[in-house]
Amino acid sequence: MTATLVILLLAVTAFISNKIAPPIVALAVALALYATGTVTLAESLAGFSDPVVLYLAALYVVSESLDATGVTAWAGQQLVHRVGGSLTAVTAALMLVCAALTALISVNGAVAALVPVAVMVATRTGEPPSQILMPLAFAAHAGSLLTLLGTPVNVLVSELSVEAGSRPFGFFEFAFLGLPLLGGTILTSLLMGKRLLPSRQPMNARPDLSFHAETLAAHYAVDDDRTSISHNRGVSEVMIAPRSPFEGSPVFPGMRTQSGDLVVVAVHRAGEDIGSARLQAGDVVVLRGTWDALDRQAGHPGLLPVNPPSELRRHAVRLGARSYTALTVLAAMCTMLALDIAPAAIVSLTAAGTLVALRVLSVPQAQHAISLPTLLIVAGMVPMSTAIQSSGLADSIADGLLRAFGDRSPLLLQLTIVLTVVVMGQFISNLATVLIVAPIAMTAAATADLSPLPLLMGITVAGAASFITPVATAANLMVQEPGGYRFGDYWRPGLPNLALFVLAGSFLAPLIWPY
Repeated sequence: MTATLVILLLAVTAFISNKIAPPIVALAVALALYATGTVTLAESLAGFSDPVVLYLAALYVVSESLDATGVTAWAGQQLVHRVGGSLTAVTAALMLVCAALTALISVNGAVAALVPVAVMVATRTGEPPSQILMPLAFAAHAGSLLTLLGTPVNVLVSELSVEAGSRPFGFFEFAFLGLPLLGGTILTSLLMGKRLLPSRQPMNARPDLSFHAETLAAHYAVDDDRTSISHNRGVSEVMIAPRSPFEGSPVFPGMRTQSGDLVVVAVHRAGEDIGSARLQAGDVVVLRGTWDALDRQAGHPGLLPVNPPSELRRHAVRLGARSYTALTVLAAMCTMLALDIAPAAIVSLTAAGTLVALRVLSVPQAQHAISLPTLLIVAGMVPMSTAIQSSGLADSIADGLLRAFGDRSPLLLQLTIVLTVVVMGQFISNLATVLIVAPIAMTAAATADLSPLPLLMGITVAGAASFITPVATAANLMVQEPGGYRFGDYWRPGLPNLALFVLAGSFLAPLIWPY
């Protein structure tokens, strides 16, 4: 127990300091727990085969399919067109959509689907993604309290209620607390987010290439028709590399490349149109053709693409066959998740494999889409969750709090349980936290002759209050890299929301579900 607590404190300190890369810290946690004998070898490596890790990896692939086929750009354009370009309107709209989607599938699935849309919208409105992505994740946590399907915790507490001799929770019964909490989360983000959220661009932020065709038409003084971009055809600028085999080759506007797949639109040297000439290193050639042909040409070692065709393709706002295939697979995945036909990891892996098999994405695209740092953090922290439970640390904390405060009044017992879940839930999964605390709460309720419903609903709300650390949930981690967030960025905007959830779980729940 002591070793677990020391390693946990050191890990939190390292995360907050931001001096060591978070994936390295997470891997060090797993190694330290094994070195101290706190977990076995199998437990220290269990995170790499954890269903959550596989689920996240597959979700990244599904999300990439929407991005690569132009669905993200189209959705972002529609959102900006309908709600306007203000930060307030865009943030509110994205949070509402994310909460509604979470209520039907899952927190992680909703966030994975909407992160690229949020990044695109942020770019188009001139705002850093860091101002939008964390509110998106927070809205997903609130949205998990709208229906029974929002999170596995909801299903678990409903089953525990029946086991305790009470009734199950209704499908929409969670919304009695979920709706006001969602409203409070949105208001907090809109009123305080600008001050509490960092204004930071991630190092790998993608440029807005929505008007790339117009930019090329103006720069190279050619007709818009010759530089138009669609779902199956586009344009790309390539620079002749030093010692390129293309040096000395004759070229002129209108000619076809040797493969016959591409047409030369313009040729520039030192910023000037040179028309017909023999190519030299540094010349820029504008090519037009199918996206697949542009991808093949851009991969030639003698050419340096100014913007990779794969990036330009994302901004083609007209949906094509691949776009509809990606949307169909996404809809099928969401339906299977909502109906609980199979485990989430199996459903998402099937969806990802289908997208590659149908050539919506290539294998390299799918591999590149997976965020390895995020998966390493999740995999590395899974042994910590195991250690907190197996070492007795979680039971010790819960029992101590209950002994100190639990026998004084039902409301104090409720507050104690909610705070216990909130604190533990910032470092281990909310499902694991509920599994630890719920039996203690049920015993306390039975001893005091209280209804288990308010206590279980308080635990559910507290389990969703994962706002203070990026490792609290996978959704928080999923927005960390695209938002450019650091470990210490979460607590400032997260604290007001945490307070709302604690108040609702401690005092509002007993009013709706009396003892």
